[in-house]
Amino acid sequence: MGPFAAIVRAVIERRRRALDAMPPAARQERLLLRLVERAAATRFGRAHGFGRLRGVADFQRAVPLRRYEEFWREWWQPAFPVLRGATWPDAVPFLALSSGTTSGVTKHIPLTMEMLAANRRAGQDTLLFHFLARPESRVLGGRSFMLGGSTSLEVLAPGIRAGDLSGIAAATLPWWAAPLVFPGRDLALLSDWEEKLERMARASLDMDIRVLTGTPSWLLILLERVKALRQARGEDPARPYPGMQLLIHGGVSFAPYRQRFLDLLSVPAPDLREVYAASEGFIAVADRGSGEGMRLCLDHGVFFEFVPVAELGAAQPTRHWVATVETGIDYALVLSSCAGLWSYVIGDTVRLVDRDPPRLLVTGRTSYSLSAFGEHLIAEEAEGAVLAAAAAIGAAVDDWAMGASFPTASEPRGFHVVVAELAGGVPGPDVLARFADVLDRDLAARNADYAAHRAGGTGLLAPSLLAVPPGSFARWMKRRGKLGGQHKVPRLISDPALFADLLAFMRDAESRG
Repeated sequence: MGPFAAIVRAVIERRRRALDAMPPAARQERLLLRLVERAAATRFGRAHGFGRLRGVADFQRAVPLRRYEEFWREWWQPAFPVLRGATWPDAVPFLALSSGTTSGVTKHIPLTMEMLAANRRAGQDTLLFHFLARPESRVLGGRSFMLGGSTSLEVLAPGIRAGDLSGIAAATLPWWAAPLVFPGRDLALLSDWEEKLERMARASLDMDIRVLTGTPSWLLILLERVKALRQARGEDPARPYPGMQLLIHGGVSFAPYRQRFLDLLSVPAPDLREVYAASEGFIAVADRGSGEGMRLCLDHGVFFEFVPVAELGAAQPTRHWVATVETGIDYALVLSSCAGLWSYVIGDTVRLVDRDPPRLLVTGRTSYSLSAFGEHLIAEEAEGAVLAAAAAIGAAVDDWAMGASFPTASEPRGFHVVVAELAGGVPGPDVLARFADVLDRDLAARNADYAAHRAGGTGLLAPSLLAVPPGSFARWMKRRGKLGGQHKVPRLISDPALFADLLAFMRDAESRG
């Protein structure tokens, strides 16, 4: 073992011991009180009596739940873009742009130097769990390919810039890490996603890529392109990056993509490690196998609360934290952070699978549900049914979305429509009918409200499937100006206009052949 490897192993062991000795509740309460003390003199802190708070219960009584729109209107917009002293005492040098997928409203999320440092520490934990799972890994011996959006940042005021979270992370990369990361500045600055993807794919062919990071849907497109380029050069297309040992993914559920990645990647497959990183903070990292939950980052600048989804709109919702949260219940996730977010409803729903240490699964979005007919479908239920239907026809789903077709004069009963991009192309009508039938039965098994609305032949009609050729969702996202980077295809689309736009685009493309 060389000296560098020995240092890495020593750091890993020290951090592992610290994590094992970490009492979740004590660590989180101590972190919250430290955050409250730091922000006591801010306008927000003074308005909410931060100087008088002595524990979690005091904090929850003093600070109500808020969504982005309320923070923006009450605390950030009046001073925008100079947010020093509003909800955090120090300067806020960066604003991460995050678009609400259903509303299309661009959010400006404050990003402080403390938050950037916390995010880097959480990234180091990702490597820690990788090394614990694969002690002989040599991921640090090559390049880390970060497939993100443009690193070009907009200057809003002197010392204040805005852009994609991936761009901000690249702009603040420590000098010593730059030679270890791909792409370089020239490629990273490109804003045309298709040109950027092509140039990155070609430039990466002769690099020793050991780590690949990004959103599954875009990573899949990259790997398919690299595979084609390898084949054109007479090289083994089954090994897009022969030295790759770690694939870090996040942003959307990996379940629909897992088999496609295993088919594309070399044998033995790299370590597949999920992260839950949002513009608001680095929330959790997978410390075990796929689907076993991600471990909450308890000491990286974020205090977590959990509100039962059914109570989110109540006047006095129950507010749990790691000391009181239970497993097996869907919660809306709420954050307070060193970026000046306080009891901020992030918009995600989660379910804990363990309490000590806390591990969670992301089950959907608070705004991503379909209840056009009182069926109350959530993303997890719809995704499970889509995967079951795809398995029944022996297909893999590259992308999908689901919405409602409302009653009309000619058809007085509504139904659901799934738009699915199936690997291998569009199957025949008998196969499509099989998909729709399994989808219907699986949704009914998962959701009692859906089953009730389908019963008796007088409620909902059976769902229909619109299968589209490979690349269709990417073309739709491009038309909407949301191609690449951190943009994600919305899964459950409750906005009738947005879903009508998707259907019209797909059907128009189908008619053009």
